[in-house]
Amino acid sequence: MKMNIFINNLVFLRKQNNLTQREVANYLSISQPSYIRYEKGTSQPNLENLVKLADLFDVSVDFLLGRKEI
Repeated sequence: MKMNIFINNLVFLRKQNNLTQREVANYLSISQPSYIRYEKGTSQPNLENLVKLADLFDVSVDFLLGRKEI
């Protein structure tokens, strides 16, 4: 996973959708500190949460991972 691109996309999309880290964490059914680790790049989402993030932000998993433009 291209972590820097993933992190930048994740933060950008969360802010673009006016969501807090807590709201995204709740959507994923994980703790807020766990989600914050995604944004810091110290942890990576599992496949299930990666798909949930793509669904939440209405983008493809490929976009999240920096493999494709919107």
